[in-house]
Order: sequence, then structure tokens, then C-alpha cells
Amino acid sequence: MKLFSCLMALLLCLLQAVPGLGLPRDTLRCLEYHGYCFHLKSCPELFAAFGTCYRRRRTCCVDTTSNFHICQDEGGHCVPPEIRCLQEQEGLCPRRGWKCCTVV
Repeated sequence: MKLFSCLMALLLCLLQAVPGLGLPRDTLRCLEYHGYCFHLKSCPELFAAFGTCYRRRRTCCVDTTSNFHICQDEGGHCVPPEIRCLQEQEGLCPRRGWKCCTVV
């Protein structure tokens, strides 16, 4: 997880260095506080709303327990509910009702 955080920090620095490629200010603020940008208007249980992301189109949610993991961080893929997973795993997806699969 520390490697992922270091890579994200490096990516954000590189994006800010190139004019026009930077992330929106509200998204950067969310990521600085280790938040996740969800498509939902409200945050999942045990998360606290911390503003908006992607030019006010998503909600920035901050983990209040440090026990949650994003699906892609754990090697999974977020898929819509109509797709069947051969192997499901624990992990948060940014869209309500989507699930985290390791094998589709």
C-alpha cells in the first residue's frame, strides 16, 4: 500500500508539472487527505464526506477507520451487477451496486 501511495504522489507531481494536464483542485485536495472519489451523493458507511471531486461531479469520501481498500488497489476490477464474477473479492467500487471481481 505504501508503494501505491508513493506512485500516486509521483504521478500527481508529474501531472502538475505539465500545463493543462493537472487534476482539478478539489480532486487534489481529496487525494491529499487520502480520500476516494465516489459517484454517489453520499458516502458509504464508515466514510465521512469531505467535499467534491472532478469539478463537483463526485463526492470525496475519507475513510474514518483505515480498514477499507479500493478494488483496483487489491488487484480487482469493478463490474456492474449484471456481470457475473467467477471470483469476488473485498474492495470498494466507486459506483453504487458494482462489485469487485478478481476473475470475470
